[in-house]
This record gives sequence, C-alpha cells and structure tokens, in this order.
Amino acid sequence: MPIRILVVDDHSVVRQGIITLLEDEEDLLIAGEASDGDEVWDMIENVRPDIMLLDLTMPRMSGIEVIKQIVPAFPDVKILVFSMHNNADYMISAAMNGASGYLQKDTGRDELLRAIRTIHKGELYYPPYASSVIIKNLLKQIARNPEPKAEPEESNDKSIWKMITPREQQILKCLTEGMSSKDIAEKFDISSNTVANQRASIMKKANVKNTAELISLALRGN
Repeated sequence: MPIRILVVDDHSVVRQGIITLLEDEEDLLIAGEASDGDEVWDMIENVRPDIMLLDLTMPRMSGIEVIKQIVPAFPDVKILVFSMHNNADYMISAAMNGASGYLQKDTGRDELLRAIRTIHKGELYYPPYASSVIIKNLLKQIARNPEPKAEPEESNDKSIWKMITPREQQILKCLTEGMSSKDIAEKFDISSNTVANQRASIMKKANVKNTAELISLALRGN
C-alpha cells in the first residue's frame, strides 16, 4: 500500500510544487491537499492520510494549533512540518506537541523523501540542526526550572536511566546527543528498525508521548 499524504499549505503554488516533487514516487500517493488549518479536520476524515505535510504559517489556524488538535484526535496520522522558519520556538513547539519531524522548505527532494519514509516507519525525523536546537533549549529550561526533589519517603528511585536495559541506556544517551536513528544504527551496527523498537520501549517505560519529552526526562535524571 502506498503512503497516503495530505499536503497542507496556504500557498497553492507551494502545494503544487510539493505534489510535483512527490507524485512520481511509486510508494507515495497524494491523498489530498488543504489550504488552511480549518480544512484539515474534514480532509483527514475524508482521505485518511498516513502523513500530513504541514506548513506552520497559515491564516485562521496556525500549524502549531493544527498539531495540537490532530495529534490526540488522530494518533495514526504522522505530522511532518515543512516550514520556511528555522526559529527555535517553532521547532520546539512542534516537537513538544507531537510532530514526527521538522524540515525547512529549502530541503532537497531526497531528504524530503527520506523524512516521509522514515516517519511512516514510526520513527522521528529531526535533522541535526533541529535536534540541536531542541536539546539546547531543553537544557536551558532544566537549568532555569529544575524539578524539585521528592521527599525521601516518597522517592522510589524512578530515574529513567535505572528503568531501562544497558542497550537502551546507550540508545537514550545517543538521543540526548542529537543523533538520528540512522546514526545510532550505524554506531552500533544494528538496523534502524531495531533502534525504533528500542526507542519505543524506552518511551513506554518512561510513560512519555514523544522523543522531546523523553530527552527532557533523561537530561533531568542524568
């Protein structure tokens, strides 16, 4: 089955350009397009996309607001932000609200295709520049707002680092350093699917919804 894609951008020329880039790929299907956030809900119910390629700056409803609404309502729809902005706040907000990836619009076709296929496998796709921005911001937040220490009688020593296996600790350390799944797979000579499974296991044990929350938790407990 081809990967069904919904393209959301308020500029028709941009939408058509994206569609032109993707439509010749045999494993991809352009399931629909929308020009603003208000159209997204109906489009998702009608075309049931696997991945939504989403602009952030749109009239009436911003891309971030779309992410906030769609992620909890349609958890099977993965969101790849495709934006002109390299602003740290946008990247961080997208990640914290559950977007599966973030690319700038000057990204080449090959990387766009790689991001779509990676996300469809259940992995995240944040290039090094985005990962670095997100992790640096999390570190700043932790420095400004450290978690209060629990009272001794309430403490159950639940650091995520002590809840996971040695291999999962290695994977988590790489994630906190901003490494991609591909880089981690190459580092340990394992498949990307294995990395994805390890990350999913860690997130389940940590009871977090996305990698940004996981990294924040890991950095606090390191």
